[in-house]
Amino acid sequence: MKTLIIRIGNSQGIRIPKPLLQQTDLHGEVELNVENNALVIRRARKPREGWAAVFQKMTQRGDDALLDENIGPSNWDETEWEW
Repeated sequence: MKTLIIRIGNSQGIRIPKPLLQQTDLHGEVELNVENNALVIRRARKPREGWAAVFQKMTQRGDDALLDENIGPSNWDETEWEW
C-alpha cells in the first residue's frame, strides 16, 4: 500500500489508511523509531509498564528483600557523626 508524505503545518507527515490501523490496533500516542533505514511505528509504552509482573516474579524467587536490611550503623556512624 502506498501513501504520500504531505505537509502538516511546519512538519511533514503521512496519512495511515484505516485498514492498516485496524490490523495493528494503533491509536492515540505512538513511538517512532528508525530501524535499518525504515520508519517503525509502535504503540507507546506506559511508564513502568510490566513492572507488576516483574516484581511478582522477584517475589516468587525470593529476590525482593532489601539489600541493606541487616546492615547496622558503621564505626563512622558511632564515633564521627554529630548532629
